[in-house]
Amino acid sequence: MRAVLQRVSSASVTIDAQVNGAIGAGLLVLLGVGQGDTEREVEWMVDKISGLRIFEDDAGKMNRSLLDTSKAMLAVSQFTLYADTRKGRRPSFVDACEPTEAKRLYALFCERARAKGLTVAEGIFAADMKVALVNDGPVTICLDSNEVPSP
Repeated sequence: MRAVLQRVSSASVTIDAQVNGAIGAGLLVLLGVGQGDTEREVEWMVDKISGLRIFEDDAGKMNRSLLDTSKAMLAVSQFTLYADTRKGRRPSFVDACEPTEAKRLYALFCERARAKGLTVAEGIFAADMKVALVNDGPVTICLDSNEVPSP
C-alpha cells in the first residue's frame, strides 16, 4: 500500500461539478492499493498516518499528529501510485490491486481511520475526480507499506 500525504490548509474533491468531500486544515491522503495488500497493510497505514508528527506545536516544531489535533483527513483512492515507468513511455499498472479488492481495502482504510476518532472525508473510488488543495508548508511525505518489517 502506498500513500502520498500532503499537509494542507484546505482540500476538496469534486466529482461531476459537485464537491464530494472537503476538509480545512489536515492531511490530503492519496492512497494506492497494491497487489497482495491485506488488512495488515491497512492497519499499518492508518496507524502510521494518524500518529505521524507533522503538525506544528506551540514552539513551531513538527511535533503533533492528526490524533493530537482537531485536523481532518481527505482520503482519495489513487491507483496511479503503482505506475511502473521503468520501460517505455507508457506507465504500466500491473502492480496495482484489482479494483474489487482495492475498493474494499480503501473503504476499510477510511473506516479504520474513523474508528481512531479521525474526521475523514472521501472521494469516490474509481470516479473521475478533481482534487484541489492548498499545501501547507509545503509538507509532502510518501509512505510505502512494503518498507514495513515482517512480524
